[in-house]
Amino acid sequence: MKITIIGSGYVGLVTGTCFAEVGNDVICLDSDEKKISSLKEGIIPIYEPGLAELIKKNMACDRLHFTTDHQKAIEHAELLFIAVGTPSNEDGSADLQHVLAVADTIAEHMQSPKIVVTKSTVPVGTADEIKVSVSLKLRNLQKKIDFAVVSNPEFLKEGSAISDFMKPDRIIIGTSNDDIAKKMYDLYMPFNRNHDRILNMDVRSAELTKYAANAMLATKISFMNELANLAEFMDADIEQVRKGIGADNRIGYSFIYPGCGYGGSCFPKDVRALNTLAKKHGYKANIIDAVEKTNDIQKTILFKKANHHFNGKLKGKTFALWGLSFKPNTDDIREAPSLKIIESLINAGASINAHDPVAMSEFMRIHGDITGLSLCDSQNDALINADALIVVTEWQQYRAPDFELIKSSLIQPVIFDGRNIYNPSELAKLGMTYYAIGRGEKCI
Repeated sequence: MKITIIGSGYVGLVTGTCFAEVGNDVICLDSDEKKISSLKEGIIPIYEPGLAELIKKNMACDRLHFTTDHQKAIEHAELLFIAVGTPSNEDGSADLQHVLAVADTIAEHMQSPKIVVTKSTVPVGTADEIKVSVSLKLRNLQKKIDFAVVSNPEFLKEGSAISDFMKPDRIIIGTSNDDIAKKMYDLYMPFNRNHDRILNMDVRSAELTKYAANAMLATKISFMNELANLAEFMDADIEQVRKGIGADNRIGYSFIYPGCGYGGSCFPKDVRALNTLAKKHGYKANIIDAVEKTNDIQKTILFKKANHHFNGKLKGKTFALWGLSFKPNTDDIREAPSLKIIESLINAGASINAHDPVAMSEFMRIHGDITGLSLCDSQNDALINADALIVVTEWQQYRAPDFELIKSSLIQPVIFDGRNIYNPSELAKLGMTYYAIGRGEKCI
């Protein structure tokens, strides 16, 4: 099939590349000329394992193309996927200006019937807004062209997006039109061979499914963090509790790891948007509201533990900090717990030596130089002359470090572990002071 992806960010690049990988003829459209020029040269603007190689392969096979030419891209295909950003407005609602701008552009350039597919995460009712926007534009241009709007939300995890797309848990298609549903079914057939993963539903239910999925996962994380904080008051070990409840197949082990809060481009934004959407409809979503508030508090937990250990005297202290990205295998630092920790420590007069395997360039691009923060070439360099170590992101290379080196490098042998990746008893044997989440003395 011929496919056009509008928006060449994270979702657009993964979607377009994976469709091309199975033989489709794909154009990725973006208005950012610098980004498109870089992509044509094989320079990928995001870090996602396996993506760069797949893009270069499909470009070489002439199945994947990049352009800023709106007319060319829209004429290319009947299936037009909208994959632009929907950031948060100040009130927490999703900002749809880019989505609606794309709808306007489609109407302006379309000369034949189109199927407009929303891949972006959008509030319930957005497909209706797109339909109205395109219809009005066509009417003003005196065009009479058929089109339809379909919801096809993405369920990609940063760090494993290629696998998630190629081997999906489910494929949601939101349309009540049987003919269009058949075309979407045919498009996804290569990803649906093992067993039928396609769920066809009405468009509003499809839009809500995406928000519901992210809110549910965020709820599991916040609930586990709440239990971890409670465990500290009860002298219980949350890691043992986690294993105990995870063994129940009704609960499972996924997303019940306690830590220093969730971040990224999806969970914070989507939880806020769903909460705002509920208020818009006159409904008070108590659980969703609590999930967000609990996460905001959890992002302060490592700072509170450090402040407790040093008796409130953080001025002049230096902390080694491992991990800037919100999770491993990505360079995404949007709403990462590290940002809150860095801000709090610097405001308290401390200095930070930070390291991350891939996110330091992205950190510099967004935040530039920050007084009191140094970015180190290696995780061990970050330890030099530091008073303590703070582990924020559970990168694989941080999981089994040289603890003797850590102990000898730090001024004080103290570790604050925001992801519970170390063994408390083993560190105690080494004479190190260890603070984890829900595994010891309460500091909150």
